[in-house]
Amino acid sequence: MSDATEKLSSSMAENQEMAIRQVANALHRLNDAVISAVNKGVTVELMRASRFHDEEGAWGDMLVPIIHKQDK
Repeated sequence: MSDATEKLSSSMAENQEMAIRQVANALHRLNDAVISAVNKGVTVELMRASRFHDEEGAWGDMLVPIIHKQDK
């Protein structure tokens, strides 16, 4: 977790901190998968497909990959 994320999470409830860690871990795995795909000759673009709202003011972006195969 980054310093900014750690500072923000210190004022959050435990379940919120765990949710942030889950997102951070998933993003780390996603970044590893993107690196792996790029190393295999695929261009990966992540685009916001929609935005999820919880009806209490919180929201999050839903992503979809746009894949471009490189001809080698």
